Amino acid sequence: MDINKLIASRLLALRERRGLSLTALSERSGVSRSNISLIERGESSATATVLDKLAGALGVTLASLFEAGQGQPAPPSPLQRAADQPVWTDPASGYVRRQLSPAVRTPLQLVEVVFPPGQRVTYEQVVREADIHQQIWLLDGVMDVSAGDQQWRLEAGDCLAIREDQHISYANPGKTPARYLVGLVTLPFAI
Repeated sequence: MDINKLIASRLLALRERRGLSLTALSERSGVSRSNISLIERGESSATATVLDKLAGALGVTLASLFEAGQGQPAPPSPLQRAADQPVWTDPASGYVRRQLSPAVRTPLQLVEVVFPPGQRVTYEQVVREADIHQQIWLLDGVMDVSAGDQQWRLEAGDCLAIREDQHISYANPGKTPARYLVGLVTLPFAI
């Protein structure tokens, strides 16, 4: 399936499942109603920042917008073959994101990212309906990561654990692409 069509169907399904109109999702996310409509129709390739705002407003992780197999009559397979893993390229930075995890429901999601040299992506603090933790394991290259007021320089083999409850920025200061694995765990907030 075309990645923009996958994102479009997931976004529409999540919005409808929550009973939100385009206007309501626009107000929650800060993304224009027309932009959401274009994304839901698969006519626009949204940036990572826009997708993160929409995911936050829907109470899900960014990774969940890339899950295939939702809404199928048969239960999703616990196996995700490499050839079937959705791959998406951020149109703003050129970073390439591969959704490694199968569509089966689990609190853990794995994502592989290849981040071009000299690029930066910043995610605003988004209020979510869940507590999302991530670990970033740098496989190749160098990355600068900031979360809130803290900053780290990661080199190959380093692993960083952060929560998605703050402003987060990723930058590749190197001259070669950086490749890393992101493990995301979603926990419901205690009531």
